[in-house]
Amino acid sequence: QVITGGHYDVDCFVEDPNGRTIYKETKKQYDSFPHRTEVQGVYTFCFSNEFSTFSHKTVYFDFQVGDEPPILPDMSNRVTALTQMESACVTIHEALNTVIDSQTHYRLREAQDRSRAEDLNGRVSYWSVGETLILFVVSIGQVMLLKSFFTEKRPGSGGAST
Repeated sequence: QVITGGHYDVDCFVEDPNGRTIYKETKKQYDSFPHRTEVQGVYTFCFSNEFSTFSHKTVYFDFQVGDEPPILPDMSNRVTALTQMESACVTIHEALNTVIDSQTHYRLREAQDRSRAEDLNGRVSYWSVGETLILFVVSIGQVMLLKSFFTEKRPGSGGAST
């Protein structure tokens, strides 16, 4: 997910160890990509910002490697129904996974909103400094204009006199 920068979009691709592209998207703000590896080795992923050379971006990504271990030992080999305690544990575990996903989502939104707020704060500060400078220039101009109304202009000393 792109957290800050530009139009919140980025190019992304993933390659397997043989150099074959297994995922490629352009100008995406966020996406999810499940993949079960078939080849052992180093997988390459790249986030590209070539199309937007002036805006820097912050990207969040998360890898979940492997299957989640079972909550209860020998759960896959069970033939009988779960006890009330075991089913409660499974329900609580699923609810906690949902909470973790929600917390990650809210942290990302908080990071986006914080970036926007800091950008807006900077703009407001520059606008305030500009208004202050304009206020000083206008007030000095008004003082000089009023002062010119009350100063007596003396006639020039040059010229012919009779």
